[in-house]
Amino acid sequence: MRREIGLLSLTFIGVSGVLGSGWLFAPLLASQLAGPAALLAWLLGGLAIGLLAMTFAEIAAMLPVAGGIARLPQFSHGNVVSMTMGWSAWVGYNTTAPIEVEAMLRYLAPHLPWLYQSPTPGHLSLLGMATATAMLLLFTLINVFGVRFFARINASITWLKLAIPVIVALVLILDRFEVSNLQAGGGFFAMGAEGILASIASGGIIFAFIGFRHTIDLAGEAKNPQFTVPTAILLTILICFIIYALIQLAFLGALSPADLEHGWKTLHISGDFGPLSGLASAVGILWLVSLLNVGAVVAPFGGGLVSVGSMGRLALALAQNGFFPQLFETLNRYGVPAYAMLLNFVVASAVFFLLPFQEILSLNGAAIMLSFAVGPVALMALRRLDPERRRRFRLPGATALAPFAFIVATLIIYWSGWDTYWRLAACLLVGLILLLLKVKNTQGEQLDISESLWLIPYLLGLGVLSYLGDFGGGRKWLPFGWDMLLIAVFCVGIFWYAVCCRLSQDKYDRYLREERMAEDSQN
Repeated sequence: MRREIGLLSLTFIGVSGVLGSGWLFAPLLASQLAGPAALLAWLLGGLAIGLLAMTFAEIAAMLPVAGGIARLPQFSHGNVVSMTMGWSAWVGYNTTAPIEVEAMLRYLAPHLPWLYQSPTPGHLSLLGMATATAMLLLFTLINVFGVRFFARINASITWLKLAIPVIVALVLILDRFEVSNLQAGGGFFAMGAEGILASIASGGIIFAFIGFRHTIDLAGEAKNPQFTVPTAILLTILICFIIYALIQLAFLGALSPADLEHGWKTLHISGDFGPLSGLASAVGILWLVSLLNVGAVVAPFGGGLVSVGSMGRLALALAQNGFFPQLFETLNRYGVPAYAMLLNFVVASAVFFLLPFQEILSLNGAAIMLSFAVGPVALMALRRLDPERRRRFRLPGATALAPFAFIVATLIIYWSGWDTYWRLAACLLVGLILLLLKVKNTQGEQLDISESLWLIPYLLGLGVLSYLGDFGGGRKWLPFGWDMLLIAVFCVGIFWYAVCCRLSQDKYDRYLREERMAEDSQN
């Protein structure tokens, strides 16, 4: 693959992934769940994802391979773990582009009512389905013509995606900012700690921030990756946190007393282009509504474009792991995995026909977050397997921070609730069946079973805790607070067991040799 992405382009890829449709609806969702403390939720969510991102920053800079979310675990724990995490990420990735396309169509519905079966956006009409499929095809075609072409188009879009939310936030703050709103409806912590945690997992915060992953997936095409990859990840998290915090602050301050009359939980702001356009209309800034109209289309367009690019690299990585057929490793003359992108286009298009929008949304965050959980484990395992390898970026205090990051990732999955976890478990079961069928039809392929044994108690234990817990359809048998303490203890034990399950030195060296041979053959 061609290393043609510089620091600015890679940062903009990450920023475009984070600033998708989330900034248009997340301020309302986070406020409904956490009240004014939604500001704190954005900070905690940014710190949590930032910590996870830093674990990947070290290993992605050390081993800059395409589709890093799926490929990096192979160097620390072998092919079964990398296939499992890659499959989980692939399931999540194939819901991201449909989410962005659906968001864009919902904002276009006031202008194009034929997109939906009824005046209120619910189910797409046949023409709406065709339009959604055409948008996915357009994203695929742009990506097929090479990473440089894709990066240039994305950079142009991202400048708009940065400017529009900043302008919207500043105008709302300068025109109407009610400081008293930060203490309304029961005070700053009106919804308590549980509300803050629920808003992080289900209020669009995690969905927004996990877009940083695109910088990891395209690390195999970055110039000077040991510097570019970790720097781009840091810049992505920092820039996007500032913008999201600014938007959330503007949203809270622009609410009227009538909006808060019935409390935060029932807060509802209607607008053709989301809650922000409703506020802009209420304060009489009509040109701002027009700007939000543009932003409501541009933001998810850029997010979907980047997601399709990452999906292609992830399918490529799964083919390199041996999970998908070798056909999907093939690069076209632009150095892009075109067959992998075609596969993803078919699967993502099918998502529109098979799953309701809310189920797509709930599955997305949990599936991708599960694939992130392996990052801290791989970090510590690789430090023990290859301590002498040059690391341009090195996470300080990793012995303490890596298990903490593992706990954070697990808690975010837990906060998503039992209703989401069992769907994720069903997807993993499908992946297991495919893996068993592959093994049955493959002669002599060695699977790294012993290195993956930690996944069994981890996934089963998390399932039990989600079922007994207090979130999203759980039985509510675990008292709030004690459940998270139990998960923390559980995770520490699983984490160090997983680190001990790392590859042997011989297997690690073999995977490195195979990677170098693959790069040499491409070059």
